[in-house]
Amino acid sequence: MDIFAHRGVSASYPENTIAAFQAASKLPIAGIELDVHLTADKEVVVIHDETINRTSNGSGYVKDFTLQQLRTFDFGSWYSLDYSGEVIPTLGEVLEQFVGTNHRINIELKTDVFAYEGIETLVLKEVAAQQMTERVIISSFNHESLQTVAQIAPYIEIAALFAEVLVDFSTYVALIPAKGIHVSLPTAYRKSVKLALAEGASVRVYTVNEEQDARYLQQLGIQAIFTDDPEKILKALT
Repeated sequence: MDIFAHRGVSASYPENTIAAFQAASKLPIAGIELDVHLTADKEVVVIHDETINRTSNGSGYVKDFTLQQLRTFDFGSWYSLDYSGEVIPTLGEVLEQFVGTNHRINIELKTDVFAYEGIETLVLKEVAAQQMTERVIISSFNHESLQTVAQIAPYIEIAALFAEVLVDFSTYVALIPAKGIHVSLPTAYRKSVKLALAEGASVRVYTVNEEQDARYLQQLGIQAIFTDDPEKILKALT
């Protein structure tokens, strides 16, 4: 079972920062997961929330700032003063951390609140520029956004994110079309996920931070998990 560092090594570093991703790049794990939004000047930046309130010393929506304006905020001190001065990274800057590794990169398009017109094209352009087309997974809760990706770049692996339980995941994702099914940890314990696995679906589970959950999912046949603490989970599974 593959392990992905959720927002980098976010248990030990401020999430979605270069520090968190550099730490992940040194681990013998399958890959990382990150989230992207679009700035006012159409730059793809890596941050989970629609606002900068929780993870910086500023406030406001990402979409209302230019990249230059966002760079004036501190994205590390909220976690620890040891990381004061961390800035919001662009997608390109994060991808550069993995040019010399074999890690896969799961890029979540955060288009479920704001559509961010054109973000799919911009993300795919950056992935191509870094020659990471074969290493990338594009996921989103906004399945229309995934359809856009499929139309532009049918060769890119796509995964549908779900917050809810469906009785038939496989039939639904074929409509997008998506290869992967990304479900929450509670959903992974439902029989519909076992059915999807039996039908050959590629299922990944978020967010798995306890060893007993990781061991159960490994036995179940889950393809991969997303965890804030990849070092702990790696030790538990080896």
